[in-house]
Amino acid sequence: MFLNRFLLAVISTLIFNICSAQKLIISGPMQGYTEYRTAQIWVSVSRHAEAVHIEYWNTKDSVSDIAIYKQPLGNEVNPISIELTNLQPNTVYEYVVIANRFNGKPSQSVKGRFKTMEIKGYKEAPDFSFITGSCAFFPDDMNSDYAKKHIGDQKIFTTMSTTGADFMLWLGDNWYTLAQDYHSAWGLADRARRVRATEELQPLLSSMPNYAIWDDHDYGPNNAGSSYILKEETREVFKNYWCNPTYGENDKGIYTMLQYHDVSFIMLDDRTWRSSDNMKDSVGGKPNPEKVMFGPQQMRWLKDVLLQSNSSSFKIITTGSQMLNTYSPYDCFYHFPIEFKELIDFIADNDIEGVVFLTGDRHHSEVLKYKRNGKYPLYEMTVSPLTSRLYDAGGVEKGMPIRIKKVEGIHNFGKVSITGAYGNRQLKLSYYDKEGNELDSWIVNQKELKD
Repeated sequence: MFLNRFLLAVISTLIFNICSAQKLIISGPMQGYTEYRTAQIWVSVSRHAEAVHIEYWNTKDSVSDIAIYKQPLGNEVNPISIELTNLQPNTVYEYVVIANRFNGKPSQSVKGRFKTMEIKGYKEAPDFSFITGSCAFFPDDMNSDYAKKHIGDQKIFTTMSTTGADFMLWLGDNWYTLAQDYHSAWGLADRARRVRATEELQPLLSSMPNYAIWDDHDYGPNNAGSSYILKEETREVFKNYWCNPTYGENDKGIYTMLQYHDVSFIMLDDRTWRSSDNMKDSVGGKPNPEKVMFGPQQMRWLKDVLLQSNSSSFKIITTGSQMLNTYSPYDCFYHFPIEFKELIDFIADNDIEGVVFLTGDRHHSEVLKYKRNGKYPLYEMTVSPLTSRLYDAGGVEKGMPIRIKKVEGIHNFGKVSITGAYGNRQLKLSYYDKEGNELDSWIVNQKELKD
C-alpha cells in the first residue's frame, strides 16, 4: 500500500512538472497596427492557457491600464490580437503580456514596448523610414542539404530589427506553404505557426509595427489564384497571423490602406481574384477581358483610394507580383492587359501625382522605370529575397532598358526613408545585406513625380 502511494505521488509530481514546463506563450509578442490612440499586440498561446491579458503603461508618468482578451481559447494553437486603447500620441509605452494556466498558476509573460504616432499639423511632414522585403523561406531543417545550399541566414531578421525603422512592410511570400501544407486548412495554419515561432524573428516582430500583403506561397500553392479551393481558409490564417488595419471588403480579399503621415500605402491582394497565369493575354488579337489580377471590386477601391489620397506626397502601391516589368515572362501585372491599361490610364487621366510601386517575388532586387508619353515616369521598387533561393536577373530580361538598379546574387532587405520639407519630400531606397551593409541605393524627389 505504501509503495503504491509512493509511486502515485511520484507520478503525480512528474505530471505536474511536465505540465508546468509546457509553454503557454508559443510566439510573440508582435506589434501590429499602431496609430495615434490605439495599438494592436499579437501573441500566440497554447491550449494550456486559460486567460490572456496585457498590462501597459506610458513611460512618462507610469499611468497603467489593462486589456483583457475576451474570446474563447483552448484550441491547439491560439493566435490572438489584443487592442490597447486610450493611448496618447507620440508617447512611449511598455507592456507585458500575461498568460495564465487553468489553475491560475504558474503564469508566463513576455514584455515589449512601442511608440504611438506623432500628430502633425497641416503641411508638417516628419521624416520617417520603414523596412521591407519578400520571399522569406523557413525550412523545417536548416541543416538539410537544400537549406545549406540555397537558404539565406536568418540573421537578416535580427539585423532588420536594429535599423531604427518606424515599421516593417512584408511584401508577400512571407513564408512558404509546402505540398504537405496547402491541401488542408490545418496545414496552412500549422505552417504559419511554425514560421511565427522562429527564434530569429522575435526581435523584428516586437521592435516595430509589422504589416503584410501576400503572394502565392503564403496564399497557397505556387502560382495559385482564384481557383484555389481553400482561399477562404487561407484568408482566415492571414488574418490570424497579421494585424493590418483592415482585410478587404465584404469579407473578400486582404487589401487595405495605411496612411503614415503624408504618405499613403495602398496594399493590394494579387491572389484572391487572380486568373490563371496560363490564360492567354490576348484572344483574336485583342486583350483578353477575362484575364484579371485584382478583379472589379478591388480595382474600384484602388481608383477611389488614389483619388482620395491625391494630397499625399507619395502613394506607394504594394503588391506581391511585379507591376511595370514589360519584359518579364513571369507573372507580372503587364500580362493582365485589360487591368494594366485601365490602371495606367486612370493615373494619367486623373493626374495622380507621386505614384511609386513596391513589389517582391523575383528573388533578386531592382528598380524599374516605366516611361509615359507626356507624363512623369512610373517607378517600381522590387525587394527580394530575404532568405529564399536566389535567382539572377538574366534571361530575356538581361540588359532590359527599363531597369535602372539591380541587386542580385545576395539576400537583402530594403529600407525606405522619407525626408525633407512638405512639398519637397524625398524618397530614398537602400538595399542592405544580412550584416546591414548597404549594397546600393536609389533616390527620387516628389517633384519628379508630377506632370
